[in-house]
Amino acid sequence: MYIRSGELVIISRDNFHFKYNGKFLKSLRFCIILLILAVSMIPCFAAYSGIIKAYETRAVSLRTADIQNQCTILSNQLNSYNYLADTSSEVINANLTQLTNIYNGRVMIINKDLGVVKDTYGLDEGKTMVSEDVVRCMKGNCTNYYDKKNRYIEVTSPVTIGESKEISGVMLASVSTDTIEDSIKILRTKGSTILGIVFVLMLGLSLFLANWIVKPLHKITESIADVSEGYDDEVLHVNTFTETRQLSEAFNKMLGRLKQLDETREEFVSNVSHELKTPLTSMKVLADSLLSQENVPIELYQEFMGDIAEEIDRENHIITDLLTLVKMDKTAQDMNIKSVNINELLEQILKRLKPIAETKNVELVLESFRPVTADIDEVKLTLAFSNLVENAIKYNYDDGWVHVSLNADHKYFYVKVADSGIGIPESDQAHVFERFYRVDKSHSREIGGTGLGLAIARNAVLMHRGSIKVYSIEGEGTTFTVRIPLIHVV
Repeated sequence: MYIRSGELVIISRDNFHFKYNGKFLKSLRFCIILLILAVSMIPCFAAYSGIIKAYETRAVSLRTADIQNQCTILSNQLNSYNYLADTSSEVINANLTQLTNIYNGRVMIINKDLGVVKDTYGLDEGKTMVSEDVVRCMKGNCTNYYDKKNRYIEVTSPVTIGESKEISGVMLASVSTDTIEDSIKILRTKGSTILGIVFVLMLGLSLFLANWIVKPLHKITESIADVSEGYDDEVLHVNTFTETRQLSEAFNKMLGRLKQLDETREEFVSNVSHELKTPLTSMKVLADSLLSQENVPIELYQEFMGDIAEEIDRENHIITDLLTLVKMDKTAQDMNIKSVNINELLEQILKRLKPIAETKNVELVLESFRPVTADIDEVKLTLAFSNLVENAIKYNYDDGWVHVSLNADHKYFYVKVADSGIGIPESDQAHVFERFYRVDKSHSREIGGTGLGLAIARNAVLMHRGSIKVYSIEGEGTTFTVRIPLIHVV
């Protein structure tokens, strides 16, 4: 009995055993045990059945050949003693009696009229024997038949007259196969005993191997459970097998990634708090300065209010970028995909940003190698390309240049944004797409911006299953290369 979500749940002992057994039957340990037993016992059962079958076939074949040979010898003696006409020969009768006693069988002598002239059992003498095997033997075809159900072998042998080889009768012998069946029973008993011993040994071996194989997996499971509960954050080292080593390495990579994400989340919250607090602090200082003074000139009021308005705009800009970034983090289901002319899209972006470039006398150039149409979310990619071009203008020298090029192949289209600006140090290039990351914080604050533009651009590109890379030389310029599929696949 236990309580779950305010409900009282009662589990009986029978239900517990049922659930436990069901869980065990689905476990890897049970599958390994079952597999080892199947691989070892199926060949043993096959060999067991094959040996018994082969022995039975061989024993019946030898017994049939032996009886056939004895019947052939007696058939020749019957002809010598003219036994079909006179059955009083003591030699023949003695041989027939000996044959029936040795093989625990019955012998009948049948003449060409299908009449039974001699029956060692004395039951059918004087009667007519109508049998397919007898008729076939009269025609010269010796026959033999094994009746497994009634456990006897029946053999026919022709009786010929002199050198003419004319068939004057048939000897029909039926012998019991009880001795063969007794031998098979003994063989089955010994075979079953051996199979039982092999099964017990293989069961023990399979239990040992199953526990040995599953033990590393249990260790990994316990480590993952400890990490999930927050008790442990150590790396995992289980090198028992190649697979467990690979699983440990994958788990360690995932754990490292989770730590990185957690650190990034904490840093992001810290950065957001700092960025949002800075404009508020500035406005608080300006407002306190006005309140602490008496008879402040109107010009000073206007100046301070202008500064406060700038801080409010800056705060609004940060919040807008944060909301944009949050929207970018959503799944691709929120994307509005449609066919867009990329050439016209880039032309509109450069036209919109031209006034900003003119303030620094930066030359904007668009180079299109071919017409390109792709399935994209126009709003998101417009924001991404706008951020890239705007950054290239802001972090550029006066009288510099920004070159935007567009090209495509059969699968992707490529947008390159190159500038002659201040560049990015090599140590910072791996972090430029992180949120609130600034290469030179003081210089960036003077230029303006929130440190979210490149993060927004990267998220927009990744939502389109694309890639973005940066190449830069400090003091010479920076190039951003974007690759996006022409056809969007969710």
